[in-house]
Amino acid sequence: MIFKDRDMQENMKKAEVLIEALPYIRRFNRRVIVVKYGGSAMIDEELKKSVIEDVVLLKLVGFKPVIVHGGGKEISKWINKVGMETEFIDGFRKTDEATMELAEMVLGKVNKDLVTNVQMLGVRAAGISGKDGGMFKVEKKMPGGKDIGFVGDIVDVDTKIIRDLIKKDFLPIVFPVGMDDEGNTYNINADEAASAIAEALEAEKLVYLSDVEGVRLNPEDPESVISELKCSEALKLIDDGIISGGMLPKVMNCIKAIENGVSRIHIMDGRIPHSLLLEIFTNKGIGTLIETDEEEAFDYGQDSDPKLR
Repeated sequence: MIFKDRDMQENMKKAEVLIEALPYIRRFNRRVIVVKYGGSAMIDEELKKSVIEDVVLLKLVGFKPVIVHGGGKEISKWINKVGMETEFIDGFRKTDEATMELAEMVLGKVNKDLVTNVQMLGVRAAGISGKDGGMFKVEKKMPGGKDIGFVGDIVDVDTKIIRDLIKKDFLPIVFPVGMDDEGNTYNINADEAASAIAEALEAEKLVYLSDVEGVRLNPEDPESVISELKCSEALKLIDDGIISGGMLPKVMNCIKAIENGVSRIHIMDGRIPHSLLLEIFTNKGIGTLIETDEEEAFDYGQDSDPKLR
């Protein structure tokens, strides 16, 4: 078969992409990667397809991915659809018994849809909640001493069910609800749930897919995304007021997770198709990588500055 020049160039580009990805595949083979999936990528069908394809590819090349997903936008849609009212206190949705029941139902539906999408691509998946196997033990969250209903803080994580699923070659997909000692069900912030699971599994990577490009040096400039941050640098940006608003709890979760054994954390824009692959498998990446101050760059033999991305 005779290739045209254009065909040959396109094939060479594909080969270059695979060669660039090879060191990362080798480095993280058989390592646990927790992916917190949320934001617009859960609503837009094309973005949803892109994320699922990325995670399935990670699984097929030897990674051990775990998906933790939220569903706030879908819950809000159903609350409006059934004529219930939403009240927010200090940024938290007040969750009475009826709202909790609806939220669990909606999160369960979202979960099983994700399981279906993964299995359509040939990978076995298992959808579970934080109640299954007693994974999440929680207590009532009381921000500023205010009662916001059935919203919980995780106080303990039992990862046996996740480890068993990974060992049996399933891709675990987790939605964030848990129980207290009295058997009450609580909704949990998905970022906090993903961080807690990553810590308990001592994951190699924790990835936040959301509607932000990463950590910005200038909060008003989307072009000022910081590619890499040490924990001490992140804390200084917090002290200086540069990291604030909705990014603040996310970065604080990152720092806590790293202090508790997670090696590297990525914050990236899930609205970019295949952002997960671009961040993990390319030299430059597209989001923000947060790591310990002691972390040394891994030498991949690249001509450019080596980065553990």
